Amino acid sequence: MAHILHIDSSPRGERSRSRRMTREFVEQWKQTHPDDMVTYRDLGRHPVPHLDEPWIAAAFTPPEQHTPEMQAAIRVSDQLVDEFLAADIYVIGLPMYNFSVPTMFKGYIDQIVRMGRTVAYEPEDVENPYKPLVLGKKMFVITARWDSGFGPGERYGSMNHQDPYIVSVFGFIGITDITFVHVENDQVDSESLARSIAAARTKIAQLVSA
Repeated sequence: MAHILHIDSSPRGERSRSRRMTREFVEQWKQTHPDDMVTYRDLGRHPVPHLDEPWIAAAFTPPEQHTPEMQAAIRVSDQLVDEFLAADIYVIGLPMYNFSVPTMFKGYIDQIVRMGRTVAYEPEDVENPYKPLVLGKKMFVITARWDSGFGPGERYGSMNHQDPYIVSVFGFIGITDITFVHVENDQVDSESLARSIAAARTKIAQLVSA
């Protein structure tokens, strides 16, 4: 039995393409794998706090030295990291905002990428001091974009800071098995959008069955 962490990050509610597609993905997954468990987190409707000075002080102080104030400052992060580590599979809905990720998702990443929790620092290894701690996981990222042409060598390829960022930041903590499903042309025309949605649904069905 696998444990899925389903995350939505769009603030658009039911108008969100990424929300609809992650919901379809998880529903199909549950039909194929009925014993798997799903935990849901809605960052679009319930954003996590952004980092502040008390958080930083707590994150870089050994837990046994935490004051009550530090414990309070880091509590949400600890809960998010525990939830993240408990999952085997991640299904993430991620709209593209200004060529990157929404601030709600960036805030979440800042909360879970933590020294001693999801990545270790070993200064004696001069060549490679950072050691990923989140291993053996699988991630599916379903994006929603207003146009197309964000692939390498395409018209907006050099402006795509979404896919490379996800690969870099989650690879840093050890998640390298990442599959993207893109829904594009949301603001172009209805026919182009319909073709993109159909292609995304076909890919989702293939991923679930595999």
